[in-house]
Amino acid sequence: MKRCAFLSVLAICLAMPSVVAAQGSSDWNHAEVGVFADYFRLSRTTPDINFVGLGGRAAFNVHPNVQLEAEMAYDFKRNFTSTFSNGINTQLVNTRLRPLTALFGPKFQAGTSGPFRAFVTGKLGFVNFSTSNQNASAGFTSALGGVTDGNTQFAVYPGAGIEGFWGPFGLRLDVGDVIYFDGGAQNNLRVTFGPQIRF
Repeated sequence: MKRCAFLSVLAICLAMPSVVAAQGSSDWNHAEVGVFADYFRLSRTTPDINFVGLGGRAAFNVHPNVQLEAEMAYDFKRNFTSTFSNGINTQLVNTRLRPLTALFGPKFQAGTSGPFRAFVTGKLGFVNFSTSNQNASAGFTSALGGVTDGNTQFAVYPGAGIEGFWGPFGLRLDVGDVIYFDGGAQNNLRVTFGPQIRF
């Protein structure tokens, strides 16, 4: 009985790639979810601080070339080097600042068939600048709870990227500018990279 079950599972696993190939990429193109590593270069401070964090996104198609997408990323606290005015002495400073970014908007895709696509996106949302001595999970919870009463700024995100899929699984790279408004427009480079699943 165990051998029969093992052979059945093996036959299904061997047949699966041909089923995926036969369905084609268009059958996997109704919605997407993914996680990503987030690089956020904050130009608000001197010197600029390079934040690294994690995020997630979800999107659904409204047209074969257009998706509506929502995403959120939380960046961890960072250490940076501060140089004194004499130009010789330096000090390693630990910032308690932890940006939380949430964005929503359309993604316009070029090419709906084939494994690779280029896209452009324009999103609206906010950046919340919270400070905390807590660990990452507690800091994320307090940043999320403090969006309405914390240092939250309206943000615009123009960006572009590429993604490649093998059946329902893929990888995505995004590059854009998180522009928030605090005494004028503040431009901040943002790069994300991570796996996607489409269905």
